[in-house]
Amino acid sequence: MFHATLWMIGALTSFCLMAIGARELNGEIGVFQILFFRSIVGLLVLLPILSLSSFASNASSKKGRFSFPKRIKLHVVRNLFHFAGQYGWFLGIGLLPLATVFAIEFTVPFWTIIISYLFLKESITVKKVIAVFLGILGVIVIVQPSLDVAHYASLIVLGAAICYAFSHVATKSLSNTESPITIIFMMCLIQAPLGLLLFIEGWTAPVGIQWLWLVVIGITALSAHYCMTKAMQHAEVTFVVTMDMFRLPLISIIGVLLYSESFSAALIIGMLLIVTGNSLNIYSRKKDKGSIAR
Repeated sequence: MFHATLWMIGALTSFCLMAIGARELNGEIGVFQILFFRSIVGLLVLLPILSLSSFASNASSKKGRFSFPKRIKLHVVRNLFHFAGQYGWFLGIGLLPLATVFAIEFTVPFWTIIISYLFLKESITVKKVIAVFLGILGVIVIVQPSLDVAHYASLIVLGAAICYAFSHVATKSLSNTESPITIIFMMCLIQAPLGLLLFIEGWTAPVGIQWLWLVVIGITALSAHYCMTKAMQHAEVTFVVTMDMFRLPLISIIGVLLYSESFSAALIIGMLLIVTGNSLNIYSRKKDKGSIAR
């Protein structure tokens, strides 16, 4: 459990640093350009790892090594949704308080339940229905439907969460035939030209510390998911996902200290509803021998 805690601290730190990097670059570097550099940095980090793994001779590690992707079409579909989710998330970081973005992002498991039921025919229980209801109610409390700019920004992040859910369902299907390193590599390989294509006419030459933040975003995007995967190797998924919820209070503190963001009662109540729904979903899955993966 100690090692799992250390890995989760690494994941929490990575997610928060990525959000800070996105906020620091807001208004200076376009979102599509950020996503392009995110993928390029990911490829630069992964290529040496793939080269080294090709020399590995341990048969027991074969499953975790890179192999030529078997389902290209599903990789493309997954990354279109993931790219759209990333775009909405980064855009939301620049428009909303960090805590609000993270709270809405935590509805991903609820949308995943619905999408898995519709497309993968997974069972849906009373507890899952209650969890989805609490999550949606939490979003309504946080967003407080209106016609102002904050409302539209919240809808963008909510759309990003739904795109992430589609991406997760595709990842679950891909994991039956592809190794994790293959899925991550294909993510960077497919999304890099997407970002390039969409920002090429609006190129902004990064200067000074902007380069640092671009590298930070690229590295933490990989390290966050790597740390969570390693944590799951040392502890039950329920422990990992429960610790992941600490991102909400942690990013709230960062928002208050670094960006003087307010902490409203509606945000706190909405967070509690979403966390309660997530907890109910997590422990009902544990009882059913299921798992949740971000």
